[in-house]
Order: sequence, then structure tokens, then C-alpha cells
Amino acid sequence: MRRRIIIVTAVHAPSAPFLSDAYASLLAQELPDGWEWHWLIQEDGRTDQVAPHVPDDERVTFRQGRPGGPGVARTMALAHADGEYVKVLDADDRLAPGALARDLAALEADPQLGWATSRVLDLLPDGSTVGFPGDPEHGPVERMSVIDYWSGHDYRAPVHPATLFVRRDLLVALGGWMALPASEDTGLLLALNSVARGWFSSEVGLLYRKWEGQVTGQSAHTDTAERDARMAVVAERARSLSALRWSFPPKAD
Repeated sequence: MRRRIIIVTAVHAPSAPFLSDAYASLLAQELPDGWEWHWLIQEDGRTDQVAPHVPDDERVTFRQGRPGGPGVARTMALAHADGEYVKVLDADDRLAPGALARDLAALEADPQLGWATSRVLDLLPDGSTVGFPGDPEHGPVERMSVIDYWSGHDYRAPVHPATLFVRRDLLVALGGWMALPASEDTGLLLALNSVARGWFSSEVGLLYRKWEGQVTGQSAHTDTAERDARMAVVAERARSLSALRWSFPPKAD
């Protein structure tokens, strides 16, 4: 029996043309013997505009559902995620070579780690890439460290939630992605950091596409009142989880 990594992608019509690039980046991944990936593409809605861009590959499954945002789409995809690990890949992004193998190696080597992230480069419309200073040190990410940094740096996390690789049982235990109109992935990242140690790879793991139609570039995403409300509930959830003293892995009785 081969062990499996599930790639989860939420997609809507405007981002569907980028699926071919995401697929190419998956094809370039190399995994250890005995491992395979399966790609779950979940449309946030029911249109006829996404399916034509879905690769014809038995390792790819495409489903649709009621529109509710990317967090809802990803969480619905979990119903069909039959692997030990889940990797996020947004429809308009690309995995860097070796990303899956590095994430897998980190968590397989240390059962005390619940999740992994990696360095990101922005992929600009002209094909060039831009990095940023301030990444954490390569290695373990201690509990509450992401939350503390995020709280003191205008709600900017030191690691990027779009690079998340996570144990499926831990992801399900936390309820998947938060029910928010945006920042649902940051909410999950902070919840994970409140209950489990993680890992950061200083090698580039993701090319994060910058383009005119991306959701995070729209004015609604930066509306002050909504942003403050999102950040308040994200912070309260994470700190409440920490206060309850629930942790991964579970402590022995």
C-alpha cells in the first residue's frame, strides 16, 4: 500500500486558467519510494468555467459545491482527503522543486511536529520573483511564536499559510479552515501554532503569484472594519486553544 499526500486546491472561475501551471509544478515533485500524491480540486461554486482547465489525470479529482469562499471549498475537500498529510496549493500558485519531499521529510523525521511551512517568493506578472527579509530560522517553529510575532507586526505572520503542509488528523481536529470571508488560512495557521510545534524550511517552497484578479488584492480584503473583526476572532481562537492546554501530540495519561 502506497502512502499518500493530499493536495487541496480551492478554485473559482477567474483563477482556473492558472491550474495548468500548478499541475506542472506538481508533476515536477519527486517523492520517496512508497509515497504518492493525489490532487483534490474543489470549485467554490458550480460553473462550467473551471472543468475545462482541470488536468486529465487519474491522480486528480475535481468537485464542485455551493460558493462560500476558499476556506469552505478546502474544508469540503477534506471529506475526500484519504492521505496522512494535506498540502495546500492555491490555484494560482506553483510549488517549487522539492517542496513536497522537504515537508514530508521534516514531519516523518519528528512525530512531535504537526505542520510545516516554507519560504515564499512572489511571482510577478513579468515572470520575475521577489523575496522578502525576515524569515525565521530554518528548523522548528515553537508553539505560540507565530501568534506572538503576528500580534506585534500588524497581523503579518512570519511564515506563509499558503505553504502549509499538515497532518490530516490534526487539521480535522481543528475543524479545517476558519469560517471567515478572508484570512481563513491565517486563522488555521495560528490555531495550529497554538497547539503544535511546526517546521520552517528556508528553501523556497512556493511561488506566490501576484496578479490583478487575486482575491487578496481586492479592496474588500483591506476594509478596516472587516479586517479588525477577522483578526480579533483569529487571535481569540488561537489564544483560547492555548489556554485550554490541548496539544499535539496528545500527552500521555
